Amino acid sequence: MKLRSMLERNDGRVIFISSETGLAVDPSMIHYGMTKTAQLSIARGLAGLTRGTAVTVNSVMPGPTRSDGIVDFLKSVSTNPDATPAEAEAEFFAGARSGSLLQRMIEPEEIASMVTYLTSPLSAATNGAAIRVEGGLINSLS
Repeated sequence: MKLRSMLERNDGRVIFISSETGLAVDPSMIHYGMTKTAQLSIARGLAGLTRGTAVTVNSVMPGPTRSDGIVDFLKSVSTNPDATPAEAEAEFFAGARSGSLLQRMIEPEEIASMVTYLTSPLSAATNGAAIRVEGGLINSLS
């Protein structure tokens, strides 16, 4: 659905799935971080167009998420080629993502729960926000 038609109906939700990397760019993934930072800016800019309406535009910023290919990725960065998936995940969070408060992969259902909230009438006052679902990985208040 186009934003224009949502504004005409005075009803709708636009949700961008971004990444915590949009705020904390990993030096090994600058290209990815740049696109996610741009996505956050676009979402905030579009939210400004919804002033005084019931339309909202928000971003969700997941952190490391259990998804297809994650086991292969974790094994590729593990120092132990014989590590089990659980061992490779523990090593990843002990090293590359040691700042995570969650210390585990985020489940897709956890991100879906936030998206469900943002699509509901309960989120009417949430507009122009970049919502974290990153397990406490970003060490800042904003």
